[in-house]
Amino acid sequence: MPPPPVGEADIERVFREEYGRAVAVLVRCIGDIDIAEDAVQDAFATAVQRWPATGIPPSPAGWIITTARHRAIDRLRREASRDERHAHAARLLASEPSSGEEEAVPDDRLRLMFTCCHPALAPAAQVALTLRLLGGLTTAEIARAFLVPESTMAQRLVRAKGKIRDAGIPYRVPGAHELPDRLRVVLAVIYLIFNEGYTASAGDGLVREDLCAEAIRLGRLAATLVPDDPEAIGLLALMLLIEARRAARATTDGGMVLVAHQDRGLWNRRLIEEGQTLVRHCLRRNQPGPYQIQAAINAVHSDAEHAAATDWRQILQLYDQWMAIAPGPVVALNRAVAVGEVDGPESALAIVEGLALDRYYLWHAIRADLLTRVGRYQDAALAYDAAIARTDNAVERTFLQRGREAVTPH
Repeated sequence: MPPPPVGEADIERVFREEYGRAVAVLVRCIGDIDIAEDAVQDAFATAVQRWPATGIPPSPAGWIITTARHRAIDRLRREASRDERHAHAARLLASEPSSGEEEAVPDDRLRLMFTCCHPALAPAAQVALTLRLLGGLTTAEIARAFLVPESTMAQRLVRAKGKIRDAGIPYRVPGAHELPDRLRVVLAVIYLIFNEGYTASAGDGLVREDLCAEAIRLGRLAATLVPDDPEAIGLLALMLLIEARRAARATTDGGMVLVAHQDRGLWNRRLIEEGQTLVRHCLRRNQPGPYQIQAAINAVHSDAEHAAATDWRQILQLYDQWMAIAPGPVVALNRAVAVGEVDGPESALAIVEGLALDRYYLWHAIRADLLTRVGRYQDAALAYDAAIARTDNAVERTFLQRGREAVTPH
């Protein structure tokens, strides 16, 4: 019986699901991020050639890891100019992956995350490198998350990997005394992986469920690792409360639905209850941080039986608290949405106009909505055009185009 047909989409799915796992295993084995990443990419290139004829193997991750391991061995041998290279390749060949190693993959991912989040690297470089290796995000996707050109992000990634290699930064989970220096960045990475999953920066789908699931898994792991850190608990609560709304975010034909128009009967009450329990736990600690405040904001949304019952004044107070402890233009932009609900669109528009976020498509999208609400339809149309030009997600583009059409005279 011939194997079922394998298309590019099938291999892309395996890539999204297994790339980070494979790189993590290879880095542990060989200690060189560049070689590990190249070997895994070569393995996927081989899969593209072979799997359409042979079918996807029963254990795609195992196949990719084994193939990548052999590619790494070949490269080490080919580039060997000293006996150590040959010995390194021999040790790698002798350590074939076992079923036990597959079970240890989550630890490998955590180990790689803490390697990338080493304090010797600049915080932005720590986040970007971990997103690239663990999240499997492209350089372009990471650049959009940081609101910088793709070429700038590519240079940051090269420098970060080079510094890890040249400084001999160890590939291990740090000791308890080292966790505080790295935890903040680890949480930021998890959050950005979740954000990319919840609203993909490019492609035909709104959501990348694999990234959402992986971010929540990592969030649970981080919360277990540092159970006394309220921000780790807050991040987990935030992701659960947002994830609870996923089933209501799209129409039957794949269109995007904003929170105000979602069918709240589709919200996952189990996730909401878990998230709200964690938020209450954080409130009792009384050590507010950005993730806890965001979780509290989403808890207020989840409390409302319908959109009109949303307590926007409480949400605005939470945004004010967030701005007091961690001010920034993106925070101010989100706060402006709450201002628009409490004080009206004119007040919100005045805030938005003062923010330097031209590269950020949501700045243009929120501005377009506010301009529409105050009756400045021509300006709103131009803002919609700018937002459309700055997103590569097909679902978001369609949503924005409908907004654009609504303010266009017929």
